[in-house]
Amino acid sequence: MPNSNAKLHSNHRSGREASRRELVSRSLQSAQHCLENQDFGTAYAHYLLVLNLAPELKITVKETFQFTLFKWAEELDSLARIQDLFNCYEQALELYPNDEVICNSMGEHLFRMGFRDEAAGYFHKAVKLNPDFADAKENFYRVANWLVERWHFMMLNDAKRNLTYLRAIESAVRSGSKSVLDIGTGTGILSMFAKKAGASFVYACELSKTMYELARDVVAANNMEREIKLLHLKSLDIEIPKHIPERVSLVVTETVDAGLFGEGIVESLIHAWEHLLLQPK
Repeated sequence: MPNSNAKLHSNHRSGREASRRELVSRSLQSAQHCLENQDFGTAYAHYLLVLNLAPELKITVKETFQFTLFKWAEELDSLARIQDLFNCYEQALELYPNDEVICNSMGEHLFRMGFRDEAAGYFHKAVKLNPDFADAKENFYRVANWLVERWHFMMLNDAKRNLTYLRAIESAVRSGSKSVLDIGTGTGILSMFAKKAGASFVYACELSKTMYELARDVVAANNMEREIKLLHLKSLDIEIPKHIPERVSLVVTETVDAGLFGEGIVESLIHAWEHLLLQPK
């Protein structure tokens, strides 16, 4: 009797496997037929079914799936079916989470729709996945030109300003300020000044996704990614101990652009004083 049950289960599994292979084969044929007739939406649906039933085919159908996705996305864009377009890219990225071509294409759609900060994130991811991907690098630099204000470059090249900040931070750290919070870190330069001055703990927050990613790259290039904790947060949203373990002894900031009104520098500093900064005894 046990042998009969085992044989029955084995036959059942074999039958299910045969049915799966048959369904995958038919779906692949249907997808190809739809592509020939430029029915990209139906072809895309067939490929989703195939990849969910047979993930082992991911590499085999990857290029054809990408082509189908991009053609279907163009149609959805022309029909202003924006949510459907985003849903398709989310499905595609669940299947191919580390595909730089899909990330770059998603970024291009976001950029055309005006979501430049979000687009920069996808372009940046594509470049991280493949540093030699020329289209993604060009797209990232293009969107960065929109998002990184020109005064950032002027400030970074202002030697007098930088030296003044460095000396002030060094003085504060030598006086006992060993934990530092940098509000609106930008490129991360003030955070790096604090760390080089000898601060034991340095935290930095940045609201812009593009500037946050840029700060991560700059900090990593200076081998400080383990010494400076970067937060993609508005300073008013920082909580203890959720984001930083305790109150800091020094707050640095240079929020002087439109963020003065959007971020609310007065509110940020009041919040930092009341909730994030050690109080004088």
